[in-house]
Amino acid sequence: MDNLLDGKVPPNNLEAENAVLSSILLKWESMAEVVSILKADRFYDSRNKLIYQALVNLYSKNVQGDSLSLINELGVEGKLEEAGGAAYIAELTDLVPSAANILHYAKIVIDRATRRELIDISLDLKSSAYNISKDADALLDNAESKIFNLAERNETTVVHSAREIMVKEFELIQKRIDSKTRFTGIPSGFAELDTYTSGFQKSELIIIGARPSIGKTALALSMMQHIALEQKISCGFFSLEMPYESIGMRILSQEARVPMQKIRSGLLRVDDITKIQNAAGRWYKCPLYIVDTPNMRLLDLKAMARRMVKNQKVEIIFIDYIGLITTENPSGPVYEQVSEISKSLKALARELEIPIVALCQVARAAEGEPPNLAQLRGSGSVEQDADVVMFLHRERLKEQTPDQDATIILAKQRNGATGDIKIKFIPAYSRFENKMEE
Repeated sequence: MDNLLDGKVPPNNLEAENAVLSSILLKWESMAEVVSILKADRFYDSRNKLIYQALVNLYSKNVQGDSLSLINELGVEGKLEEAGGAAYIAELTDLVPSAANILHYAKIVIDRATRRELIDISLDLKSSAYNISKDADALLDNAESKIFNLAERNETTVVHSAREIMVKEFELIQKRIDSKTRFTGIPSGFAELDTYTSGFQKSELIIIGARPSIGKTALALSMMQHIALEQKISCGFFSLEMPYESIGMRILSQEARVPMQKIRSGLLRVDDITKIQNAAGRWYKCPLYIVDTPNMRLLDLKAMARRMVKNQKVEIIFIDYIGLITTENPSGPVYEQVSEISKSLKALARELEIPIVALCQVARAAEGEPPNLAQLRGSGSVEQDADVVMFLHRERLKEQTPDQDATIILAKQRNGATGDIKIKFIPAYSRFENKMEE
């Protein structure tokens, strides 16, 4: 590393490293403060690495970690001389007056180790970037993955006291009392569904499953219409199956209540044109952003979602649909690809702190029957990773009717109840609505 850095010494702080070890030897109980966040490989001095690892070994054996037991542990492992010997360990015992600042010293050690790893990652990326045979997008994904893993590694586990939890809960309850809406999340527009879920919640992955041509996209657009048009909440829509023009036509048909067939054919009456113009005017200023890249790569989808949240302040994302997302290993087993996608979408929802609603096909066995969780296509990980899973079910009628009964089957809700929600489908507009009580 020194040569690659043109003679510069990598970031380190030997005083902080020694202070950590001295604190532990001075007060063994202080080991509990750092053992979960500080690993041996974070030390720069090779002697300190060996000593700290030996202390960790003693801690795991419930053995008091004083100088004598440490020397014995290193001797048994045959690493005492490599760790500086008994004389070096004796030096460490008198470096700090107390162990009160051990956490502060440990954070300095972690900070310098993180900087060294960032330098290693940068040098590796620089070397790879000069290799023209490597795909640039793959390099970006590799860079993102390495930085994410480094950041994740530095995350520490925090213990929350009952007092802290109760204060936080009462703050949330008070906010809900003061709020003008009874929902804590983003309302879907379907009253009974929102009663179950209290709206789509931040950081949740919501799956909508159905057989082909049952109306997954129409349901998503009906929800999006309420969210973007009525609530004025910024929405992102990834359409991997149809171009944005088709999405726009569906939106106009739903909002104007002019049959899709008439819009496609152009055989419109004057009042139809007026309705479409008015609908277009209402949508014109709507915070809706559509990406229509077919078979979009998972890497690109994540990058675009991050930009949408940052630039367009998007608060919810719809994806139509999971089966058309391409992974970096498209030739691998389908269940592995779907598993990678579902885990990535859940992680993305948590990272961006927004709900992500992803559409998914269900197995052929569900044709004509109400779907269930076992019929989600591709992998059981979709069911496992999702916070909410709902299915859309309706009969395929041979004859066109003005409206048709349909059901949203709320099959899984990690933080709430499940149940069936009756809604109404209007085929002419490909629109779903609340079913009025009879």
